[in-house]
Amino acid sequence: MKKILILGIGNVLYADEGIGVHFVNYIKDKYQFNHLSHQIDLIDGGTLAQSLIPLICQYEQLIVVDTVNSSEAKAGDVFFFDFDHAPAEIDWQGSAHEVEMLQTLTMMDMVGDRPATQVLGVIPTVIEPMTLGLTPSLIAAIPVMEKTLLGFLDEFGITAVQQQSIKIEDVIPDAYKRGVSYEAPHSV
Repeated sequence: MKKILILGIGNVLYADEGIGVHFVNYIKDKYQFNHLSHQIDLIDGGTLAQSLIPLICQYEQLIVVDTVNSSEAKAGDVFFFDFDHAPAEIDWQGSAHEVEMLQTLTMMDMVGDRPATQVLGVIPTVIEPMTLGLTPSLIAAIPVMEKTLLGFLDEFGITAVQQQSIKIEDVIPDAYKRGVSYEAPHSV
């Protein structure tokens, strides 16, 4: 049995920066995944980054859904790559949550806890804070992201059965209510 985690990263209060969160919630609501032995979990990781390490290290396969940057691409361009072999044009120096996630995965790698990692990334439009939603460029990228993810899961023999017909815009209004529960460590 292989445990697979599809982890959405992002800040929903910064419009396109929330794409990872919105996309994972959308896929979770739209599909049921079936396999005789593999376990597939879809989790909204928000901006927790390093706090997600205890969760991430429980899996053998990780798919991070997030924004990425590239000076050679435009808003809405989709990238899918192995974390260990990121394309040269990918620049991780975007938002704070991207840098934190990169550092988190690098730290996990240093101690041998990082699972095999794929990145499903999309180039965002830079937006001022306090904007809940996605720009038209990112909404247009959703079918490509969806097809890419489902194709990758199909390689593991995982079938996706559509449960309902929804659009990504349907999951955005309550995005702030979802996500991983995080409890700070207690002092002894």
